[in-house]
Parts: sequence; C-alpha cells; structure tokens
Amino acid sequence: MRIAPQRDLIAGITVGVVALPLALAFGITSGLGAAAGLITAIIAGTVAAVFGGSNVQISGPTGAMTVVLVPIVAQYGANGVLVVGLMAGALLVIMALVGLGRYVRFIPLPVIEGFTLGIAVIIALQQVPAALGVTGAGEQVVIVAVRAVGQWLTAPQWVPALLAAGVAGVMIVAARLRIRPAVPVALIAVVAATLLVQVAHLDVATIGALPSTLPLPSLPTFTLIDLRTLVAPAVAVAALAALESLLSATVADAMSVSQRHDPDRELFGQGLANIASPLFGGIPATAAIARTAVNVRTGAVSRLAAIVHSAVLLGVVLILGAAVSLIPLAALAGVLIATALRMVEVSSLRALLHSGRSDALVLLITFVATVALDLATAVILGIVTAGAIALRQVARSATLTETPLQDVGGSDAHTAEERELLDEHIVAFRFEGPLFFGGAHSALLELAEVSDIRVVILRLAHLTSLDATGAAVLSDTIRSLENRGITVLVSGLPDRFRPPMSATGMLEHLAEQNHAFDHTPDAIAHARRHVARDGHHLTG
Repeated sequence: MRIAPQRDLIAGITVGVVALPLALAFGITSGLGAAAGLITAIIAGTVAAVFGGSNVQISGPTGAMTVVLVPIVAQYGANGVLVVGLMAGALLVIMALVGLGRYVRFIPLPVIEGFTLGIAVIIALQQVPAALGVTGAGEQVVIVAVRAVGQWLTAPQWVPALLAAGVAGVMIVAARLRIRPAVPVALIAVVAATLLVQVAHLDVATIGALPSTLPLPSLPTFTLIDLRTLVAPAVAVAALAALESLLSATVADAMSVSQRHDPDRELFGQGLANIASPLFGGIPATAAIARTAVNVRTGAVSRLAAIVHSAVLLGVVLILGAAVSLIPLAALAGVLIATALRMVEVSSLRALLHSGRSDALVLLITFVATVALDLATAVILGIVTAGAIALRQVARSATLTETPLQDVGGSDAHTAEERELLDEHIVAFRFEGPLFFGGAHSALLELAEVSDIRVVILRLAHLTSLDATGAAVLSDTIRSLENRGITVLVSGLPDRFRPPMSATGMLEHLAEQNHAFDHTPDAIAHARRHVARDGHHLTG
C-alpha cells in the first residue's frame, strides 16, 4: 500500500467536509438523529478504513441504508436498530469468512440501476416533510410525502420550503455548470442557509443540541426473542451493506489505476464497522459511492485519507457542535433532495431502456418494488426476473437440426442407389446447446413428432449441458419413439453427461441393444445394416 501523507491529508479533509452535511442529514432521516449520523461516520468510517478491503473506500451512513432503516425504526424503535446493526455486522463477518464476497457482485446491471433509481425517489420523498416544515411519520414514504403536502397546503410554511429549494437549487445548478469551488457547494449552501436563519431570526426547526464528546461504548439491551424477531431486518441490512460496499469498491477500482480491492476483506471490514457503530449509538453503515469518488478524485492513495475524514468529523463534534446544532432541517432536506437527483444517471437509464425489453422490464420491476415494497424484496424480484429471462434466452439457444446423412458419411458397403433407398427410412438429428429444465420439452418437440421413419440417429456431441430434467425428458422421448416402433441410435454423448443419462436407466438400455455409439458414422452404418436386413422391423 502506497502512502502519500500530503495527498491523503488533503483528500481526507476534503471528503470530511463533503461528508458533514450528508452524515447529519442521513442520521436525521434514519430516525435516530443527527448525532447518530456523525457517530456512524466517525466510528464506522475509521474501522472500515483500517480493516476493509479497499485502500480508498469511505464508509458511513448512506441514503440507501436509511431507506432500509426507516421502517425498522418505526417498528422496533432506536434500540432495535442498534441490535440490527450488531447482527448485520456479524452476518457480514460470516459472509467474509466463507468467501461470499466474490458472489455478491454478480448482480445484473438493470437490478442495480432499478434499485438505485428507487432509492433516489425514496430519499427525495423522505425529505418532503422537513422541506415543507411539517411533521411526518410512517413506513410508506409515498403516503407520508402526500400527507405532508396536504398538510402544507392547509397551512403553508414558506420559509423552510424556500430554504430547501434554495439549497437544492444551488447544488443542482453548480453540478450542471460543473462549478467546483475549494469548499464543497453543499457545505457552502448549508452555511449560507444557517446564517440567513440566524441573522433574520427566522422561525424554522434546526438540528438541535449535539453531544460535545463521543459516548462511551455500551451494548444495547436485547432478548433472545428480539434476536429472532430481528433476523429478517438484519439480513436485509447485511445484504445491502455487502452490495453497496462492493459496488463502491468496484467504482473506486475503475477510477484508479493502482487500486484493486479484496471483496472478502471488504465484507470483513464492513462487518466490524457495523458491530462497532451501534456500540457508540451509531446506525448501520456501508461504503458510500459518492464520498469514495470524491476521495479518489482528490488524490487519496491509502487508508490514511479515510481515517483523516473521520478525524475531521470528530473535530466537528468536539469543537463545532454548538454551531452545527443551528443548521436548519430544511437546509439538510435540500441537500438530500439534490443528492437524490444526482444519483440518477440519465445516460445509463437511457442506455438500458434502449438495450432491449428484457433489461427494461427488470429495471422497471426492481424500481417499482423498491418504492412500493422494500429494498431486499426489490433486489430479490429483480434477480429472479433477470434469471428467468436469462434461462429463457439460454433455453432458446438450443437447436435440433435434421442432418443429411451424406454430410456425415458412414459405411460404403452399399451402392449409391442402395444407400439412397435405405436412407429414406433413416433420419439424423444434431442437437446443439443446453438441455435443461428451462426448455427441455420445447427443444425436443420436433423429435417427438417424427413419423414414417424406422431409425432416428440422435447426435449429441454438441450438447453443452444436461441436467436431471433434460436427461429425463430425453429418455422419455426415446422411449416414446421406441414404443412407436422407431429405433433410436445415440452418438457422441459427452462423458460428463453420462451420469444423468445413466440415472434414468436409458444409457444402459441403449448399450444393451448396441444403440449407443461414440461416432456418428458408426451409427449410420449400423442403421443402414438394420434397414437392409429387415424391411419392416429393426432387430438389435
């Protein structure tokens, strides 16, 4: 690991400043408060930096995680979230130890884009009550947002609405115009909004008092019944932490020539971070793609930058807590609304929507499920849909083609006229591709409908996969043909597919009748001898 202290110091300070308003906002959005967001960024950020699998990853509270946490807080309270964090951390460590890191990354792009779009919509909707200066609570963000708008229309509060719109507008315009001042635009906008509120003595809700020190670590109270109840939420949190962290690490690798992450070590580091964070009152954490990108772009080359980022936030708690407590909630809502809008990669969405109906369907299902249901269900539905579509496409790649016997060759024991007469009663089919549960019946449909033929030669040398279902369907098709008086000869069955065929009893059945061949020409010669020997029935 290379260390460039000056570059890492600058990068760490920069990303720490960027992370400040986000940590505060995500803490508030999660339901545990701004202090919980800061604590998470400090504790989880440090632990993940030291033990994680990426040298440039920045971890802390994220918008995606708050989406999962809001219903957990609503149902189980703040203590339930802390216990979920501990359990999720333990699950991540287990995932790392059994080597699941390399598999978590195998998620289709339409699923990732779909739930990212859904998360962006949810984050924006979550900010509607704070942006309008009204109260709002509940698990379903769409309903909460609609109620908040209705409440605001009954008694409009223009100051928080204008503050949120102003902060979001400044951030969006700066991003569109590619304005990148030395101090992050989000921080400038929040400071300006805070000063305006204080100078003009505007009556708006603020963050409120923050602790002047980090709390001492303590174990949240729980019972065995709590643990059983919280298993499902913990699995959802762990799955999201794994997915988002490895996705972020992959993005960081792509942005840097020299950086390559270790997926299992990254899961291990995130697991320890999620175990440590709740002990200090923090929420579950994950790697943050946007903050990691800022870290890489500003020159970070080692873990020192992430540690400096956490130190900057610790300095805010110890020194600037009183000033931070004056930040209007509406200003932070504006930050997250702008952040949500910037999460949407229009070019990527457009490319996926134009790449085919299958990708568009997966993206749409994942997006709708994310907003209407929950993130874990959305990802599962997206993966299942993508898998079903992929299986359908693989099944369609299987082909059964009738092959002229002259193209294959065979014994020359007959004259051309005799062979032509004999071949009228013989047909050869070449099967290419997979034969599995996804399309075995449709792939062999043409073979099952053969008629007015005495011998069928089935060429299987180009068979690419064969599962138990495929073997069973193939065996049933052969038996059906034989029951109709048609002899079936099989040639070129690859050795690796003999076990499933043997399990059906068909391989031994063919061998007993001398109807299994290694090479197709031998099968054709055998078929011609049988047709010549008996004009009506084949023997042997």
